[in-house]
Amino acid sequence: MGQAKRTTTVVNDINVTPMVDVMLVLLIIFMVVTPMLQHGTSVDMAKVHNPRNMQDADKEDAVLIAVTHDGRVFLGTTQVQATELAPKVKDLIAAKADKTVYVKSDARAKYKDVVDVVDNIRAAGVSDLGLLTDKIEDAAGAAAPAAAPAADKK
Repeated sequence: MGQAKRTTTVVNDINVTPMVDVMLVLLIIFMVVTPMLQHGTSVDMAKVHNPRNMQDADKEDAVLIAVTHDGRVFLGTTQVQATELAPKVKDLIAAKADKTVYVKSDARAKYKDVVDVVDNIRAAGVSDLGLLTDKIEDAAGAAAPAAAPAADKK
């Protein structure tokens, strides 16, 4: 029996197909996971020209209260009544060194709803209150980083 000769040639080209497959899978994973990383409830915040950076609002243990355009109030991701905020906020900030409470309100929320929330937070003994806003885009089209909320501290 005759044996056929086997010749092997070495391919010097990089096969990018597996790399592209891995990158597309990672892209899909990040697109799915990123919305879940958001702290609190999503609202369309008011836009201002000169915001103040409040990086502490992005911390995991920050007390964040959201007011939606239809008047619902969220403490973190839990919906609560505005009248229930005082005791809950008081419990949350009791053991914390930083007693700042951050409020993010939808730009279309009623002024009365936001004032009710602020009054109930003040009733809990909070003296530092951060009102979170977004930065208005420049004429060049560059927007402020989404991870750096701004606030007006009272």
